[in-house]
Amino acid sequence: MAGKSTTAQVFTQTATTPIKELDRWQQVGEEEAQLVYDMTLRNEISGGTEVVREFEREFREYHDLKHCITTCNGTTAVWSAMYGCYVGPGDEVIAPVNTWICTISAAPMMGARPVLADVDPKTNLIDPDDVRRKITSKTRAIIPVHLWGWVCDMDALMDISRETGVPIIEDCSHAHGARYGDKAVGSVGKVGAWSMQGSKAVSAGEGGAVATDDDEIIDRAALLGQCNRVIGLDLVTKHYERYQPLGVGIKFRSHPLGIGVASVQFRKIDKLNAGRKAWVDAVEAGIRDIPGLKPIERYPGTDPGGYYGFPTLFQQDELPGVSIDDFVQALNDQGVPAKTHGYGMLHELPYFAEGFDIWGGSRGAMLEGYPGYEIGDFPGAEEVDSKVVFLPVLTEPVDGAADEVLRRIRAVVEAL
Repeated sequence: MAGKSTTAQVFTQTATTPIKELDRWQQVGEEEAQLVYDMTLRNEISGGTEVVREFEREFREYHDLKHCITTCNGTTAVWSAMYGCYVGPGDEVIAPVNTWICTISAAPMMGARPVLADVDPKTNLIDPDDVRRKITSKTRAIIPVHLWGWVCDMDALMDISRETGVPIIEDCSHAHGARYGDKAVGSVGKVGAWSMQGSKAVSAGEGGAVATDDDEIIDRAALLGQCNRVIGLDLVTKHYERYQPLGVGIKFRSHPLGIGVASVQFRKIDKLNAGRKAWVDAVEAGIRDIPGLKPIERYPGTDPGGYYGFPTLFQQDELPGVSIDDFVQALNDQGVPAKTHGYGMLHELPYFAEGFDIWGGSRGAMLEGYPGYEIGDFPGAEEVDSKVVFLPVLTEPVDGAADEVLRRIRAVVEAL
């Protein structure tokens, strides 16, 4: 058609530093490119290849777990973990209301009902007290999310798990290398799931991982999504042996080239976290003396990791007459890339607020008896969402970078 643009609409989800003049970090470099080049020439482009197996070994050993299987993305990693925990029709799965939809999206596709829990407004993380209130005889799994890399109150959640028998699936997609006491996140609950999407701390472009000490969970993860990976390499027990190597005929397998990129980046995760931790700690220390912002609280004994975002809380009472939107706009005008909200909240989406006819013909877990949600149902999450301001995350900042950003923030506050 004359006059119609033929340019394809595209989107790219890879990480770049938000303040280029203050950060030396580059996500992908020559080492990743060389490995992918070598793998391509070896025709190592499909299947559970040597590079894939080595990454899985390093990943499980880093987390002090017995088993790891890679997947094509974080969504299928969570899906595999749910399947491993026997989530199915008639069940309920609890997840925080302020997470990315893919934390819980597999549940209704498996016939289970998503149940949303509130968050602690001081930490922005799932509230164990609300989790306890939401548990019923139908609850099959609880999925805390270590959101933006900050670590949940796993002691309280594990107490609930032990009391009820409901397993914890840790969504570690934002929190690569984060710690809860002496344990890496993902190794505290029954099973951990990670995203390695393009903008994550460890990136495969698109990729995921599921890891656990539980033989049955990993066998079921292999049964569900590892079609055609060879017998004897994925299965731990003989329970499902006669169904392999085809399993149930679904491919959630990772792409070897993506895992090649992730394998290089995974070996740099501790260095990356050290750089981001130093940055966040320095900026958090500085804003304590500047009106308008305060740090998100951390649970005792936790160390963030991955740092997928840098949430802080806007203190409007310290800047009378200044709205959060005006404040964030002023930060951006001053050269401090900042934004409000995060993912938003799931109960605001029609899919969760009203329910949905997933299968057509009035079928599915989000129809008959589905309670739905309204604004006001999650006061903790709604409070945080109205206050959260995300500051930029730098990985390899130049000398004086934190002081410079704090200077810019002070200039904004003084001008306002």
